[in-house]
Amino acid sequence: MPSFTIELASVGDVPVIIDIHQKTWEPTYREIITPEQIEFMSEKFYSEEALSNSILIDKHQFILLYADGVASGFASVSQLNSSAYKLHKIYVLPSCQGTGAGRFLITEVENYVREQGAQILLLNVNRYNRARYFYEKMNYRVIREEDIPVGPYWMNDFVLEKNL
Repeated sequence: MPSFTIELASVGDVPVIIDIHQKTWEPTYREIITPEQIEFMSEKFYSEEALSNSILIDKHQFILLYADGVASGFASVSQLNSSAYKLHKIYVLPSCQGTGAGRFLITEVENYVREQGAQILLLNVNRYNRARYFYEKMNYRVIREEDIPVGPYWMNDFVLEKNL
C-alpha cells in the first residue's frame, strides 16, 4: 500500500490539478454523461482561469493528495456558513483507486474543515456515480436531490451530508 500525504494547494498548483482532472474525469463520467458534456464542463470548471478564480476569488481551498510522493488526487472545499463547509471536488487517479487513497483524502478533508470550525460537510454527487456508495460507506447520507443547469446540460445530483 502506498504512503499517503496531503498538502494545501495554491494557484501555483493549478497545472497539477488540471493534470489529475484530465486523467480522472473521462473514466469517471464516460458511462454517465456525454463526451460533449465532459468537454463543456472541463472547460468551464477546470481551465487554468476557472481553477485560479476558485482559489483566489471564491476562496476554495484545494488539497493535494500524494501517493509515495506523486500527486495522485485532489479535493476542494469552501465555507458555506459558520458551521458548514462544502466539498466541491474530490478525485483520485484511477491507478490509486482501491488503495485507501480516497478514504485517506476524504478523512484529511474532514479533519481540515473540522479544524476550521465546521460541524457539517456537504457534497454533491451525480446520481449515477458509483462514488455515492463510497460516500455512504464514509457515513455521508443523502439529504436531497438537486438538478443544476450548466450551460445546455444538467447536473443531476444527490446532495449528501455528514455531521463531523
